[in-house]
Parts: sequence; structure tokens; C-alpha cells
Amino acid sequence: MKQLLVLSGKGGTGKTTLVAAFVERLKAKAYADCDVDAPNLHLVMEGLGSPDIRPFYGMEKAAIDASLCTGCGDCKTHCRFGAISRVEASKQSTAFYQIDPYACEGCAVCEYVCSEGAVTLGYQVDGETKVYHDQNVFSTATLKMGSGNSGKLVSEVKKNMRTYTENLERDVAIIDGSPGIGCPVIASISGVDLILLVTEPTLSGISDMKRVIEIAEHFKTPIAICTNKYDVNPEKTREIKAYAKQVNIPYVGDIPYDKQVAVATNQGVSILKVPSRAGIAILAVFDQTIQLLQALEKQKTSASVVDIQFT
Repeated sequence: MKQLLVLSGKGGTGKTTLVAAFVERLKAKAYADCDVDAPNLHLVMEGLGSPDIRPFYGMEKAAIDASLCTGCGDCKTHCRFGAISRVEASKQSTAFYQIDPYACEGCAVCEYVCSEGAVTLGYQVDGETKVYHDQNVFSTATLKMGSGNSGKLVSEVKKNMRTYTENLERDVAIIDGSPGIGCPVIASISGVDLILLVTEPTLSGISDMKRVIEIAEHFKTPIAICTNKYDVNPEKTREIKAYAKQVNIPYVGDIPYDKQVAVATNQGVSILKVPSRAGIAILAVFDQTIQLLQALEKQKTSASVVDIQFT
């Protein structure tokens, strides 16, 4: 199964709008939302049933057993993250110290230095994964506010999608990637066949576009570019096109600013369900992207044949 990942570098560029439209146009049997910090693809997907929900266990966190704590303070002295604080005498029950789970990095130093064995590390629930598979397979997840390991959760989302689609070898899965350029984006990129980078004609949009391109090139993942709301700043749009040509990256289209996008979002449907200029432009971007994905597959197949002939 081929995987098409839609990234944006920064939030708010319209990647989820494109993903919803691509899923609608392709009649995709598998798709995923890897924006685990603020998932929203489900808001514009119709006909979702009840998902399979499972807890997500992130990194280990320290905890203090009140019955064993003697109040020596070694744990607090050696904590480099300021995660341990002394409980005020007026509020003290049996434990002398408490651990802030949001500040704890799970380094286990406090467990090591505690002579009474009062500190232990254990996994805690940092979020949940959801898989809808009544008709098609839709994998998503939600990370608890303030929790870490978003990259690990993104990998879990993609793993769940693959688990439910083992027999869909010739289909294309559409993935709504994480915004930004950090660990969740790297986890999103892992294993995909093509990245569609949605940018916008602004200074921040162009800056983040270049940084995502650097990451994609590091992992040797093919990439294509399109510009959303291109008519807001035509000069910057020309700059984006010139840069794409300079670094030899396919440019697959422009999408105009269109108030109908907000109308479709408020109705909880894909932009393709509402007559709009943006919808027409997105279809053109879709056609170019799928053609590029097919061309890449042919190149890969040809390369495999050559490898076989010379081994």
C-alpha cells in the first residue's frame, strides 16, 4: 500500500482540507490523522462509526510511595528537572515529597538515590488511539495535554493503519501529517512514498517550507509542493515557485483563497461537497500528485528490475 503524506511545516495552511478532499476524491480505503496534539480530520469525515479505543502509554514517570518515604530529600536534591517538591507541613499526610508528572523526564535518578525504595518508575496513560474500521480504515489518536512522546504516538497511529490494511497492497493511504518540523513530523515521514508539502505565500510559510524540505531530503523522501491561498500574496507565490524550480522539486498547483472552505468546514464535510473555486483547484492538485506518485512507482519498479538483472 502506497502512502501519501500531506505536510505543512506550520499550522493553519490547509493540509487537513486537502487531505479530506483527497480522501473523498480517491475514495481512499485507508487514511490517518497524525496531528495527535490537535486532531481534527474526523470533524470533516462523514459516516464514521464507533472506533476501537486503546490507551497509549508514553514514557515512564516516577512516583513516591508515601508509606516508605522518610523525608530525607535525596530525590529532590538530585532531580535535575525540578520535578520534585516538598509538601507543606499543613498539607502533609504521609508523604514528605511529591513529583510533578509534567516535569518528570523519567531519568530514574530519584529511584537510584532513594535508599528506602520509595521511588519507582512506571508507565502512565498519556493519550489514546482510535481506529474506525466499519467501512474504511481511519486511524487517529489524541495526546493528553502536557504529555510528551508525540512522535511515538504518531508511529502508533501509522502502525494501527497498516495493521487493519494488510491486504490493501495496491491502494493509496492518505496521511494528514503533524505540523511543525520536530519529532512528530519525522515520525510522520517514516516509510511514506511521497510528501505533498502545502505552503502559503508568507514569510513564515516559506521559511517552514524550506525546513521541511531539508528534513525530507535527509530521509531521501520524494516531495512535491503546492501553495494554498496563493492569490493573497502573488509575489511570495512566485518566490515559492522559483525556489521549487531551483531545488528541482515538482510544483503541483495553486489553490485560491475561498470563503467556501469555511462553509464546508462548518458543515462538517469535504470542500468537494460544496461548489467552490478552491475545490476545483484542489482536484487539479490531486491529479498532479497522483500522477507523480504513479511515476515514482514506475521508477522504483524499473530500478528493481535492473537490480535483479545484475545480481
